[in-house]
Amino acid sequence: MTTRTSVIKQPPGRYETVTVELDDPRQNEVTVKLAAAGLCHSDDHNATGDLPPDVYPYAGGHEGAGVITAVGPDTPGFEVGDHVVFSFLPACGKCEFCARGMSNLCDLGASLMTGARAEDPGSFRMHLPDGTAVGQQCGISTFSEYTTASTASVIKIDKSLPLKQMALLSCGVPTGWGSAVNSAHVQPGDTVIVMGIGGIGANALQGAAHAGALNIIAVDPVATKEEKAKLFGATHFYTSIADATEYARSVTNGQGADSTIITVGILAGQMVADALASIRKAGTVVVTGLGPISTDAPIVFTDLTLMQKRLQGSLFGESNPRRDIPNLIRMYQKGHLKLDELITREYTLDQIAEGYDDMHAGKNIRGVVVFD
Repeated sequence: MTTRTSVIKQPPGRYETVTVELDDPRQNEVTVKLAAAGLCHSDDHNATGDLPPDVYPYAGGHEGAGVITAVGPDTPGFEVGDHVVFSFLPACGKCEFCARGMSNLCDLGASLMTGARAEDPGSFRMHLPDGTAVGQQCGISTFSEYTTASTASVIKIDKSLPLKQMALLSCGVPTGWGSAVNSAHVQPGDTVIVMGIGGIGANALQGAAHAGALNIIAVDPVATKEEKAKLFGATHFYTSIADATEYARSVTNGQGADSTIITVGILAGQMVADALASIRKAGTVVVTGLGPISTDAPIVFTDLTLMQKRLQGSLFGESNPRRDIPNLIRMYQKGHLKLDELITREYTLDQIAEGYDDMHAGKNIRGVVVFD
């Protein structure tokens, strides 16, 4: 079949809509008609070239939800008409890290930037009319009316759930939530700083609030984000990490925050250094944001050693997609997780580049592409 999808033809570039040929699903694959897709900053990194994939053109999108329209042969457990949420991190359930309960580090993740199938790096499911291979972001490419993906990347959900909100569970919500709950190990009474209040940071605020943090300090240079930050759990808002650090020390007998979570859109080394300076002895800095691969940080190593501070990376918030996505759905159903409020503007497939312009301008917590 053919389908319209939004691609980057070369970096740096802007997303543009093209028509591609989409392969039918093979064994352990499904074809999905997208209902909604989230505009995550990671896809913009592919456009700028900060995180270049292995192949261009590259079909973006790794947050999404939709309805299965075709199931590959000998693929049990899935039917046409099933509603699914994509997980941008596939989980095979068989490798060493899945067996350890660390499905966010599944061995299949090694293929995410190839644009091809995990089991066959030369096999693609999208092509231009002239036969040129089109890479799929994380093997799923949700900036597309239809997409074919591995069953390792889809989670079945109840058909009564709103797919527009469910799309956010593919990346932004579990990544932010888990950065606070799983990676920072926020405890009741903690003082927490969250640097960067976009789609990830807003959910880090939600996670910190749910875990019982007493002081939740949001930091973002865009002052107009204060209202949204407080909606998601922030108790205080500052436009600089220096001011946030000063406040954290004022309420902790001069010690600093228990944890600082970096969820900025473009990571810079100085941010890591500033975050380490903001935490107490034996505190934790969680690095969730992404930046250019060559980013260096002016870290004072004696501060790490003598103050026993911890610098912790966080991929997908250390979440297990098959466990945590259903858990977050239940929390949403019970009113303990805000999803509707995350969506600040809706876009069409042809407006994705505009959506990223709005993101850079600080207008969006999460923009969402809504398909017909």
